[in-house]
Amino acid sequence: MTETSTADSSPAETNAADPAADLAEFHQRRLRRAQSPQGPLALTNTQWVDSEQPIYGVPGRWAPAPKGLGGLAVTAATADGIIVDGDPVDGTVYVSGDDAITPSTIAFADGSTGTVIANDDRSTYALRVWNPASEAIEAFGDIDAFPFDSSWVVTAEWVPTAEGTEVDIRHQKDLDLSRPKPLPGLIRFSRDGVDYELAAFPAGDGDLLQLVFGDATNGDSTYSVGRFLFPTPNDDGTITLDFNRAVLPPCAFSYNFNCPIPPKQNRFAVAIEAGEKNVLAKDGSLLHE
Repeated sequence: MTETSTADSSPAETNAADPAADLAEFHQRRLRRAQSPQGPLALTNTQWVDSEQPIYGVPGRWAPAPKGLGGLAVTAATADGIIVDGDPVDGTVYVSGDDAITPSTIAFADGSTGTVIANDDRSTYALRVWNPASEAIEAFGDIDAFPFDSSWVVTAEWVPTAEGTEVDIRHQKDLDLSRPKPLPGLIRFSRDGVDYELAAFPAGDGDLLQLVFGDATNGDSTYSVGRFLFPTPNDDGTITLDFNRAVLPPCAFSYNFNCPIPPKQNRFAVAIEAGEKNVLAKDGSLLHE
């Protein structure tokens, strides 16, 4: 699956008269989301299950669900304190994944929760464990960000592509595995004499797109893997790229995510000094490298 950070990546409404204040409110929403019970700082484990096995940090024995059901099966006793879809587990229970019409809810006795996720072709499922009192939440200080820069609000041309067009997306933990994504259009603009043609894929929420990009700040003043932007095409054939709203990928908050890396056409040779920079600990140091 491709990780996203769509939560709070786009505001419900904007204050055009004071974009700096608008960005400050956006930042506060991002902080709240990061520390929420199933926010990125709370993720303590993602374990893919291809055979019956224990899962680190939680009770029970976990296995793939029978063929045709999807999701996982968990076997536990009432004393283990696992609650699936509101009912205590005593025996074997099937747990629906995020690809189901109604994904299962999972709660553990220590206050942690779980979600089951599917891989891209729904052939394998993983359990994600979320701890609202994780070490990362306890250590978290802030999301560092650049000040607002109006020059990085770019109006680009939105050029629809032929149906079936795809872009090759790779992830940081398995670079040899291609995960093609639909490419509904190309994003074209020129800046300082350089022409750009960027590729963004659907983010799974209406017309919202996910743009995975890198630039010359990565590994210097910003997180090394890259950043995300979530634009929506306008009705007039343009698309607005407000890089002040560039967000850090989930893997900047927890090593238990596997984030997409920028495809070649989305790698800027220049420094984009706008948007989020790094996740900081309380003492101001980097929470993750």
